[in-house]
Amino acid sequence: MRKNNILVRLSMVFASVLLVACSSQSVKKTLKPSISSESIAEYINYLASDELEGRNTGSEGIDKAADFIQNTFENAEIPPFFETYRDSFQVGEVTGFNILGVIEGSDPALKKEYVLVGAHYDHIGKASPVEGDSIANGANDNASGTVGVLKLAEAFAENRQNKRTLIFALFSGEELGLRGSASLAQHLKEQGLDLYTMVNLEMIGVPMKAKTYEAYLTGYKESNMAQKMNKYAGMELVGFLPQAGQLNLFRRSDNYPFYQQFHIPAQTVSTFDFSNYDFYHHVDDEAPFMNTDHMANLLQDLYPAILEMTRTSEREIKMNE
Repeated sequence: MRKNNILVRLSMVFASVLLVACSSQSVKKTLKPSISSESIAEYINYLASDELEGRNTGSEGIDKAADFIQNTFENAEIPPFFETYRDSFQVGEVTGFNILGVIEGSDPALKKEYVLVGAHYDHIGKASPVEGDSIANGANDNASGTVGVLKLAEAFAENRQNKRTLIFALFSGEELGLRGSASLAQHLKEQGLDLYTMVNLEMIGVPMKAKTYEAYLTGYKESNMAQKMNKYAGMELVGFLPQAGQLNLFRRSDNYPFYQQFHIPAQTVSTFDFSNYDFYHHVDDEAPFMNTDHMANLLQDLYPAILEMTRTSEREIKMNE
């Protein structure tokens, strides 16, 4: 009889361990959504196509890109942050549009705090012709980052696990001097938005060379964001690139206006390391050169890091003194 009791207890312990293991596997599957390279290729092929003529701010081509972004949000049932998806600004006589979607947080208190994920979707339009081609398609700069934001937005919309509210923002006017992001940052500051942190995606279309980490983070020493992202992701996701500091990249992308307005950790994730891609602002910056398998892996690894930003009870990501 005693032997039977021991067997019963062992069975119960085994069942408990199995349940925990299965539960753990379930969490892992939820934390890393399936983002296919094929779906990334589909999006980037359109955004970097000749039809969009290089997506110069104020052009017909960028208007088509804005429609594509809005349709993507609508299809994923992501509502606009403002009354409409388009938030307009002026640069001289040119009208630009930021496109914003929002996924409300599930926690009654934390949902009043915001995490913003963004990228610029404009490019320069035309560049020096090569063999009769003058369209600077901007596949890596920055259709890649735009697709990254859209794919992350779709994944968060499907899972709805964020406790803080997520804003997904696509900026135009970056190539004119960060004009779109500067306009939005000022607008949100004036509204009194409680912005916790901002993650910007810039030129993520090709993998880095000979690095132990997947991407680098601009402004690496400005905050503890890199350390927290790596902890949340459970891997060496982002690292320090010396050239990023030497070239002051922290101030040269759409993260910077949010740092200026809110003085919060607002930093850019990138994989363009100045040795792995030759077509910056070049007509050959085209979709076939994008490594969509790399992009899919990076986005799947970024997802749990961003998710955990929305779920910690305290604001763990902070500026360094």
